[in-house]
Amino acid sequence: MTEFFGKRWHDMGGNPAGPITPEEHDFALWEKRVDALMVLTSAAGLMTTDSLRRVLEDMGADAYETMTYYERWIASIAQNMVEAGAVTTEELGSKIAEVRARGVTYGAAS
Repeated sequence: MTEFFGKRWHDMGGNPAGPITPEEHDFALWEKRVDALMVLTSAAGLMTTDSLRRVLEDMGADAYETMTYYERWIASIAQNMVEAGAVTTEELGSKIAEVRARGVTYGAAS
């Protein structure tokens, strides 16, 4: 095994970034659903927090910089579900097309 002592792109610890201003964030319904999906798939034994993180860390700097927190989570969950054999990429693609065709059907969750 090769030892690696450098930092990967997602490891921002120690980088100068200035002060962090805490702000309130109203979670959209889809974001709440992504969080719930992580809880449910973990409870079903289909994935773990470690497997979620593995995929997140392997996405690359571009995805990390351009995708939101929950966009990265849902991509990781999808990849883990494919790896677990719970769904195929074809099934995911078909469902994504179906949802896109429906358009926006609900607003923000309260």
